[in-house]
Amino acid sequence: MAQPGRLSPAEIGRALPGKHADGGGLTLVVKPSGSRSWVARVTADGKRRDIGLGAYPAVSLDEARRRTAELRARAQLVNGRAVPDPGSQVVAVPTFAQAAASVHALNAPRWRNERHSREWLDSLHRHAESLLELPVDHITRAHVLEVLHPIWHDKPETARRVRQRIRTVLSYAMALHEHIGSNAAGDGIDAALPPMPRIRNHQRALHYRDVRQALRQVAASNSSEAARLCLRFLVLTAVRSAEARGARWSEIEEADAAWRIPGERMKSGTEHRVPLSQQALEVLDAARELNDDSGLVFPSPLKPGHPLSWQTLLKLLRTNELDCTVHGFRSSFKTWTIEATTTPWAVGEAALAHVVGNSTEAAYVRGDLFEQRRKLMAAWANFVAPRPRSS
Repeated sequence: MAQPGRLSPAEIGRALPGKHADGGGLTLVVKPSGSRSWVARVTADGKRRDIGLGAYPAVSLDEARRRTAELRARAQLVNGRAVPDPGSQVVAVPTFAQAAASVHALNAPRWRNERHSREWLDSLHRHAESLLELPVDHITRAHVLEVLHPIWHDKPETARRVRQRIRTVLSYAMALHEHIGSNAAGDGIDAALPPMPRIRNHQRALHYRDVRQALRQVAASNSSEAARLCLRFLVLTAVRSAEARGARWSEIEEADAAWRIPGERMKSGTEHRVPLSQQALEVLDAARELNDDSGLVFPSPLKPGHPLSWQTLLKLLRTNELDCTVHGFRSSFKTWTIEATTTPWAVGEAALAHVVGNSTEAAYVRGDLFEQRRKLMAAWANFVAPRPRSS
């Protein structure tokens, strides 16, 4: 028989949305969706904390009561304040650094870009250092604004990213700790952050007429053979840096003069088949001398068995005083297709592995326009890397 003022199993099953006290600091929380979970109220660190104990019925009524009693028993008086026992795994709320590491670990497998994965966590350690050792439930709007204000005007794009990442970490914390009622990096701080202009972050690119000379400069430089060949192959195929650096011999279809890049290495997640011009095939012939048994076309000379790093190609451009980014060569190619050729828009977009138009337009473009792209890539190769005429 249920004790007065305490819940019974039958009452739990028919409880309406809201909070239902069981006594002794234990509360049943019923969401509008019908889900039920337990929350224990404990006084810790000078303030009350609501600690999530898990969902019902996975955590039974008896188990929730037992855990609540343990939590309250573990609270001890230190320096006149009630604090949780450091050994308690339930009361312990992670610091911001711990929560950020957990969020990073959850998301890293789906990030194809190694640089982005590393920079995601580094940016928080660099710009949100004051938050790192704070328990996530202690972080206030004032703490977040203290991080953002110094960079909001001087480094607007960085500030946007840092705020979004703080917000993501705190959202993760809210999902695990129901007593955190709001996100300190959420919409509530908008009024304290002046509006910023939209930033169009175009990658610096050479004019397409200057690409030929750039390739000549690179070919004559003292940089590693792997880096020089990789950049040349990237320009001739108009692919992204990671796609070229990660190229494997198993992806090359020499009989068809094609390169089949698997979906897991593409930004779109979809396989992309690249037609190879004669000049691109010549790069591959030269790259055979780089073989280190890793299967990589352009293995790193410094770390055998590993692809070149993105910094290697960027350093190659800087060393040759080329004012552009690696990604900028795709822009050079795209501008050339528009201004110097009669290439249909869809063919140019397909060459860059872009989705063609909206879903309705894409439905009419069922093929990959491969043969049209083969002609386009041959013309591009002849423009930026003309082969010597036979006498």
